[in-house]
Amino acid sequence: MLQNWGYTESPLVDGDLVIVTPGGSKGAIAGIDAKTGKVKWQTSDVTENAQYSSIIPIDHGGQRQYVQLLMKSIVSVSKEGKVLWKTDFPGAVAVIPTPIFKDGQVYVTAGYKVGSKSVKIDGNSVTEVYSNPDMQNHHGGVILIDGKLYGHSDKGGWTCQDFKTGEIVWQDKGIGKGAVASADGMLYCQAENDGTIALVKVSDKGWDMVSSFKLEAQTSQRAKDGRIWTHPVISNGKLYLRDQELISCYDVKN
Repeated sequence: MLQNWGYTESPLVDGDLVIVTPGGSKGAIAGIDAKTGKVKWQTSDVTENAQYSSIIPIDHGGQRQYVQLLMKSIVSVSKEGKVLWKTDFPGAVAVIPTPIFKDGQVYVTAGYKVGSKSVKIDGNSVTEVYSNPDMQNHHGGVILIDGKLYGHSDKGGWTCQDFKTGEIVWQDKGIGKGAVASADGMLYCQAENDGTIALVKVSDKGWDMVSSFKLEAQTSQRAKDGRIWTHPVISNGKLYLRDQELISCYDVKN
């Protein structure tokens, strides 16, 4: 089933499998042979429409699992395509951020006034740890560092949330709504409105911005009400920023 805004999922390559989320009546999640391209299995018992999140691989309880966020559920699938567990999620309009896993706990968040939910895996079932509207991450991503989640919430601005309890540690309007990446104890935050890039210390004490600059190479193709929705990428001391057809690279080594 086609989505209104196309697809943004990053396919997962895991050994001889490529795991993707086509959605629809044949099965929401599919395992494809990496060498031949043939469909090896598809989750016919989970048939929700595809959304915009990407599948994550986890190892828990002695087995490999693939966890995905769909519009109305969080679901885990085995390497053989068996649905291991499934739990309700109250998505609205679109669910986009990628799930996060740590110490047997799975966390998801979504925008459109939905918020976040976390569950604890117990065998092939899960129990809810918390569910609240405080972290409403639309699409800019959330990062887990030392037990704390960092990202932008449509409710409250840039947010630090405790991973285990779901409690809000701090919130700050900062540079406005945007996406986040992290490296070497720093957050690289990108404002969607004007392309401001802020270097922020990873801290549970509050928003501590070290420096900032504005992305110079910005597209002329974007609609007047458009935004910069790509995520910053850091690799080998380089910061990569893309706006439509333009890619910029900055040296950020200390």
